[in-house]
Amino acid sequence: MSKQSKHFVAVIVALALTLGLLAGCTTGSTPAAPAPSDSAPAPDPASSAPVATDTQISTKITVADAKTTHHLNLYVAKELGLFDNYGLDVEIVATDDNAASRDLVVSGGADVFWTCPTVAIAAIANGAPLKSIAQVKKPCTSVLLVPPDSPITTLADLQGKRIAGISPTCEAVISLTSAARDAGAEFFLDRLAGGAAITALEANAVDGAILEEPQASIAELAGYKVLFREVSENIPCRTINASDSILAANAEQLKDFIKAIDEANAIILADPTAPEIVQIAVAYTGAPEDAIIYGNHRLHFGIPLETEGLFALADELIALDNIKENPGDSMFAQEFKGITW
Repeated sequence: MSKQSKHFVAVIVALALTLGLLAGCTTGSTPAAPAPSDSAPAPDPASSAPVATDTQISTKITVADAKTTHHLNLYVAKELGLFDNYGLDVEIVATDDNAASRDLVVSGGADVFWTCPTVAIAAIANGAPLKSIAQVKKPCTSVLLVPPDSPITTLADLQGKRIAGISPTCEAVISLTSAARDAGAEFFLDRLAGGAAITALEANAVDGAILEEPQASIAELAGYKVLFREVSENIPCRTINASDSILAANAEQLKDFIKAIDEANAIILADPTAPEIVQIAVAYTGAPEDAIIYGNHRLHFGIPLETEGLFALADELIALDNIKENPGDSMFAQEFKGITW
């Protein structure tokens, strides 16, 4: 090869190398992907379960809660990380009772609360910015307990008796009041709940007490008798309720919230007295382990709203002059139509 030819080849090689380097530095270029490794399998495209990651922004939902095993699905979803799986940051704020939970949500201090349905129905009927988004359970498991030697054996025997109960608008109190009225009897209600009602029962300050779980099991294990359980068997117990503001801002996240609750329901119903479930209940409610084991099988959790039963409760509230009209479908969140009602 001539000296001139060698010089021409050298120029061509140098130009090719220069163009290659420039291509590698061009803005927006992407280096070639490395070959797949046997130790790092590709993700399964069929997997669609929501999984929260550190880079996801969680949606904060604050729940106002008066602790009871009636709300066990909330505690299980929280403790087992079911909310986390949907990218939800759920905070549970303790309250003294259902009315305090309602008031905290109405005032904007919380987003969601569990309650006796009558508390929510009355609030909605009276204009509170709330909606029921899901049921918690059915039937109502609050029952009347009396001393073993009580003279009360029939509904008519309630005439003139003093009965402890959380509120005249509690669905168990309403159902017993209605049943007693039909039997020609009327009792006096001492507004006491939980431990205070049991204390009054032990001191013979009342003739009986309407108690929910786990207090009902605590009293039954102590020897008190359950009467008229059938009175509340067809009544829906507890609803999950949300403020209008969070429904407007985060309806889709609330739907995920209810999905997590329903997953917790399935776990509880599979084994209501599994050690992990019992320990969660003890930790949140402070109730004795034996009472939780004794009564947990009664908690039939489920999310579909029992609309007909809730309408009937509203009619009872009208009869008791607590509300003026039945709110009907307006008590339910439209965003959940076809999902929970």
